[in-house]
Order: sequence, then C-alpha cells, then structure tokens
Amino acid sequence: MIGNLEYYKVFYYTAKSGSVTGAAALLSISQPAVSQSLKLLERNLGVTLFQRAPRGIRLTSEGEALFSYVEKGMELFELGTEKVLRMKDLGVGEVHIGASDMTLRFYLLPYLEKFHEKYPNINVVVSNGPTPETLKALKEGKIDFGVVSTPFHTEDGMEVREVRQIEDVFVAGRNFLALKHKTLDFQELESLPMISLENNTSTRFYMDHFLSEKGIVLKPEFELATSDMIVQFALRNLGIGCVVRDFAREALDEGTLFELRFNQMIPKRSFCVVKNSRMMLSTAAERLLQICLGSDSFSGE
Repeated sequence: MIGNLEYYKVFYYTAKSGSVTGAAALLSISQPAVSQSLKLLERNLGVTLFQRAPRGIRLTSEGEALFSYVEKGMELFELGTEKVLRMKDLGVGEVHIGASDMTLRFYLLPYLEKFHEKYPNINVVVSNGPTPETLKALKEGKIDFGVVSTPFHTEDGMEVREVRQIEDVFVAGRNFLALKHKTLDFQELESLPMISLENNTSTRFYMDHFLSEKGIVLKPEFELATSDMIVQFALRNLGIGCVVRDFAREALDEGTLFELRFNQMIPKRSFCVVKNSRMMLSTAAERLLQICLGSDSFSGE
C-alpha cells in the first residue's frame, strides 16, 4: 500500500537536495515537518531510506531503489501539470465533434477554419456521420458536441441551439423540362422516378414523414449515401432529386437543374448545435463551441 503521497514528495526533494534543510526550503515547510514525514515513510515501508553523511545525508540502497521510481513519478506529475496548464491556455488539446456532410459543409467548416487559425495546436477530430449517429455518439460521451439537422428526438440532458434554417427541395434536369413551369401536387411525385438519401438520415426521415401525412409514399429508384451524389444523378437525368437547397444551389444558379414548384410549401427545418449537459467540456471544446455559436455561453432550448 502506497500510503500518503506527500511523504514521497518530501522524500524526493530530500534526496534531490541531499539535506533536510534543502528539502524544507524547496517545499516551504519546516525542517521538523520534513524529518517527521521521512520517519513515517520509513516506518510504513519498514526500511531505512537515508543515512548520515559528512555533509548532509545520503540514500541507502533501499532509498536509491525507491528514488529511481519516485523520480520518474515526479517527472510525470510535473509533465502532467504542465500539460494541463497548456490545455487551460489552449496551447495543446483535442476536441471531438460530430457532424454530417451537410452540417459540416454548410455550417461548421468556416468555424473550424477560424478556430484552427487561432489555436493551431488544438487537434480537432470530426466524426462524420448522419444525425442519428452523431446523437448516439453524444449520448455515449464519444464527442464533445455535435451539429445536426432537424428533425431528431431530444433526450433528457441534451441541450439544443438552433443556428440556421434550411430548405428541402425537389430538383430535376433537362429531360423533365415539361415540369418546370407547372405547379404540382405532391401526389404527382409518386409517378415520377425519385432519387433520395438512404433511410438512416434526418433528411430522408423528414421528407418521408412530411409526405406520409398527406397519404403519399415514395419508392425511390435510387437511394444514395450523399446529397452530392443525388445532385449528380439529377444532372444526368436519372430522376427527381430530393435535397437540401444548398447542395443544388450552384446547379440551380447555372440553370442545369431547376426546382419543382408545388401548391403547398415544404416547411423549413434547422441546423442545431447539441451538447450533453451531463458532460463537462474541456477548455478547448468550450472555446470552439463559443466560436460556433458566436457567444460566450451555451443557452439550451
């Protein structure tokens, strides 16, 4: 059993200085206090650690054996303390965040760039995955915070901040120009070749739920892993793509794709920053969160 670690600290500085007086000065305690700590350590271990020398004291064989280990431990303590202080001052550290391709590209990336410019020695690890995966990682404490898109289920202890609105659209290429100037009913989508995201995304869930409330069930011809690929498939006239407008903006501006119009609006949804209130963030994670939110604190909704 190790016992009181303070005794080992006194032992270390006594051995380093070669005298009780030197150890007392280094530790800013009295000489009797040093002597008492050494006696108690020797009593606990059942060995003699020091013997008198012409000038001060020197280690016994047992003392030298113990010192070789205590010295390593003290060096590690000092290194650990130094690293913690550097982490506090944002000189080193690591932040783990979760984000989908969409939230990373259209919200988070500029803030990561700003953070990296300001704190180049902080390592930022991004777990890239859809909203359900990000929320699961947050619940399990694998990430510091996440950026996700609605809709999603919030659990106890989860703090949420809406940071930006997004719009879902249906886009098509030149082979579907007959639809360009028409105002469609959502029911007509059932007879069109559809291109959608896979089922494990908030985007797919949102659109399926929105249409199901109107009695409409889509059976996509293509289910893809990324919205970028949906745009590419739509550009090649393989069907009608369902994406968040940001992904198709360039093609819409260039006129290589057009947006379908409907007799009802598709409700907007949001990007949200989420964190687990049960988790204490590191200084680095807190600072990145502040930069992402443009504020000094996280106010959950």
